[in-house]
Amino acid sequence: MHIGRRRASRGFLIGLLSLTVAPAHAVSVLTVTEPWVRVAPDGRSAEAYMQLRSSEGETVVGVRSEDVSEVVMLGSGKARAQTTRIALPPGEIVLLAPGKVRLGVGKLPKLLKLGDRVRFVLIVEAAGGATREIPVNAEVRRRSPTDDHIGKHKHARIRDRDEVAAVGRLDAHWT
Repeated sequence: MHIGRRRASRGFLIGLLSLTVAPAHAVSVLTVTEPWVRVAPDGRSAEAYMQLRSSEGETVVGVRSEDVSEVVMLGSGKARAQTTRIALPPGEIVLLAPGKVRLGVGKLPKLLKLGDRVRFVLIVEAAGGATREIPVNAEVRRRSPTDDHIGKHKHARIRDRDEVAAVGRLDAHWT
């Protein structure tokens, strides 16, 4: 019985060592937050915005949609110049926003209304070349969810004592 314990202990140690020697494969976590779409004033095109964060660092190399016929990645600036890659440095938030890198949606098949949803698929490439697809469901809005939330919490700014008297509040914020 003593020999059986020794063999079991040796087997356990060999198994434990094999676990520590085996290469660890890091799995990158990609988070997509606050995806939203803003339709152009003429209603014929739109842009999509969101926040992306990759734990290990990846690159968005493509995008497609079942809901719209044409979607491309756009570079920074007001021009609608296309880009082929959006780098996602490890641990950093990459903001797709108006005037920054974003998704351009052209030739809308139907008029999008506030509250409608547009589905996208981001094609993401890891450092080793493996690709994966990330589904995104974006709401049609006028502003980002953060802007809407901040707008609800703005306080009145009082600029001089006459305004304080007019408002009748002594605790007003001075600017």
